[in-house]
Amino acid sequence: MHQEQRRTKISNASRGGVLLVGNFLSPTKGTRSLCEDLAQWFKAEGWSVITTSSRVGRGTRLLDFLLTVWRCRNRYGVALVDVYSGPAFVWAELVCWALRVVRKPYILTLRGGSLPTFSKGADRRVRNLFQSASAVTAPSRYLLEQMQPYRKDIILLPNPLDLSKYSFSLRRHPAPSLVWLRALHNIYNPSLAVRVVALLSEDFPDVRLSMIGPDKGDGSLESARDLAVQLGVSDRTTFTGPVPKDSIAHWLNQGDIFLNTTRVDNTPVSVLEAMACGLCVVSTNVGGIPYLIENECDALFVADDDHIAMAKAVQRLVTEDGLAERLSKNARKKIESFDWSNILPKWEKLFRESHV
Repeated sequence: MHQEQRRTKISNASRGGVLLVGNFLSPTKGTRSLCEDLAQWFKAEGWSVITTSSRVGRGTRLLDFLLTVWRCRNRYGVALVDVYSGPAFVWAELVCWALRVVRKPYILTLRGGSLPTFSKGADRRVRNLFQSASAVTAPSRYLLEQMQPYRKDIILLPNPLDLSKYSFSLRRHPAPSLVWLRALHNIYNPSLAVRVVALLSEDFPDVRLSMIGPDKGDGSLESARDLAVQLGVSDRTTFTGPVPKDSIAHWLNQGDIFLNTTRVDNTPVSVLEAMACGLCVVSTNVGGIPYLIENECDALFVADDDHIAMAKAVQRLVTEDGLAERLSKNARKKIESFDWSNILPKWEKLFRESHV
């Protein structure tokens, strides 16, 4: 049966393959996109896959997008295009224009928690782009609901994980060992985590924080480091920089409590990864987060930029009997529906239906 399914997939792929248009920057930037994971999984399933772009410069990346659409036009039958807000939205418009020129169908996948706000000031452009696509997907119910005014039939396809790579450990009695995983950028508010550690250090002398992720170059890394020195917790705070994707589970499992300090968000993969490992999640209640996790069930919510509330939530996890175990167990149970084995067939079905 499996061999017959694989022959069917390869037969579908032979009709032209798929083009994935997004950021393939993990070798240089340290952050891995869904497009990179999709490319890996589709290739493993026998599909012919073309990707763009790994170029670092914005201008050269856009040029690579457009050249790949044209040069490889006889090698793919459908394209997947990531759609972000701001200047990146213009890139999506240009790429989709080029795809229409070469008469290729395309699927849009919505990215970034700022897209709903951006769309309010670009109503006609967003509507036109969405209506031109064969299909539009969203990784969260938040984005799906927020963007449905521009197209009613948006498809929910959550960001998937390969759960076999995330070893689960039930946190019954967590230590005040904190993990933060994200790019160091102002939108993710890394300094909030430092302020939380400083407040906790008054009652928990063994509190520690590992901050994992690449420097985005906007000064957030320097600000967080300076703040750690200023608040006297530099010896409790470790900045590891970016780590390889296949080692993320190892780094997460060095701690028991995961801090998500973001100001704006959609469906952060880092939170999914922490839940998969069984860490207890404390998160700001912003953007798509309430659509992803449930307060007091599989995570604890606090208001945006509230270090006092976040520190109190951590204190509860360490001291309140049964709370950590409940959150840890429920988080892993919820995340099992995000496994690649459940999500990939939906992507394959969508590509087959859109293929020329």
